[in-house]
Amino acid sequence: MSPSATEAPALVAPEQAAFVSRLEKSLQAVAQWVERQDYKGYDPADGNASILYPLTFGNVFLQRVLQQIVLRAPFNIRPFLGVPRLESAPARGYMAAGYVRLYEHTNDSSCREKAQNCLDWLVENKAPGYAHFAWGNQFNYATRTGKRPRLEPIIVWCSLNGLAFLDAWKAFGREDYLKVARSVCEWILELPREKTRTGSCLSYVAYKQVSIHNSNMLGAALLARVGAATGESRYLELARDAILYSCSRIRSDGSWWYGENPKYQWVDNFHTGYNLECLKVYIDSTGDTEFRSVLEHGLEYFTHNFFEQDGCPKYYQNAKYPVDIQSASQAIDTFVTLSDAYPDCLAQAVKVAQWTIRHMQDRDGHFYYRELPWTKVKTPMIHWGQATMFKALVCLLCALSTGSSSPRNE
Repeated sequence: MSPSATEAPALVAPEQAAFVSRLEKSLQAVAQWVERQDYKGYDPADGNASILYPLTFGNVFLQRVLQQIVLRAPFNIRPFLGVPRLESAPARGYMAAGYVRLYEHTNDSSCREKAQNCLDWLVENKAPGYAHFAWGNQFNYATRTGKRPRLEPIIVWCSLNGLAFLDAWKAFGREDYLKVARSVCEWILELPREKTRTGSCLSYVAYKQVSIHNSNMLGAALLARVGAATGESRYLELARDAILYSCSRIRSDGSWWYGENPKYQWVDNFHTGYNLECLKVYIDSTGDTEFRSVLEHGLEYFTHNFFEQDGCPKYYQNAKYPVDIQSASQAIDTFVTLSDAYPDCLAQAVKVAQWTIRHMQDRDGHFYYRELPWTKVKTPMIHWGQATMFKALVCLLCALSTGSSSPRNE
């Protein structure tokens, strides 16, 4: 069985050399773009940072309307609505993770310095009101389930940033970085959980239970890697319980709902990619192979349902548009992470990267937000597109150059 079963051929040596050169230029361009912006930019959901926000009068419905108008506009209306370019905790985390990998690949001291600057920013800008390290968004967010206040942490950003600190600890030998990663794990341990006979789901947020598969598995991935590094049994036990919850709920066709609640029952590309990558990290970190068949079942579905023949990432399993830059970046990241066990995945990562660089990168270096049937939305998001693509392309470059793709397991 070949779980990756894609039609992406491996590059022959001359083709790979040409692609690596193009990849390096793409990486340099997007990194320079982010650095010129001083790591500030827009976010898909930043509509409530508008000067019009007071006119929502605290009403969740009006806040959702404002947020959706900004999100779905076919061009960037933020400057007209007074939405500023903001700092971003996930952008800093993704950039730090990319710089760390690039430092390990090149031994360029400037990459180390940039990684440490990003991590220092995260240390200095943890969410207020929590004893442990955690991070949220720089804007108020309105959802179908209510409001999430500015800076209120979510497990997604906390886990991704915790993994970046763990990578930096391994690369630079700084014990303070391991302490931050452990602190994030302690924050996760204090989250509400949905406890069932088949595992527990870590909550998306700290102030109520919200059960979402990708965020649950991201928390599990961090707990597993830190637990493996430190021997902390509490982290390893909770990681397994969380993985059991989501693996027990993979659907018969190999897909996952975004969440089990009926209002969350859709299947999309990048959240599926998160699930697969996190499950692979859990297996590699713990040596627990019980869920390998789930990984292969999910990977089979992922590769056969979310990509066009030319490498274009579809948003949904049954719909191409909108072609979202996060689908591209997470697919590259996921395929690279899985490629040591499933070699065909590396060719698929190359195919997605080739399409994305060709169709979604501007001459100034930034990646476009979305492609619609009639236009491209060229808004330069800071973490959603720039930082995520930077980290994904760094990982791909390292895998092509060294053949090593998986996170360093402790």
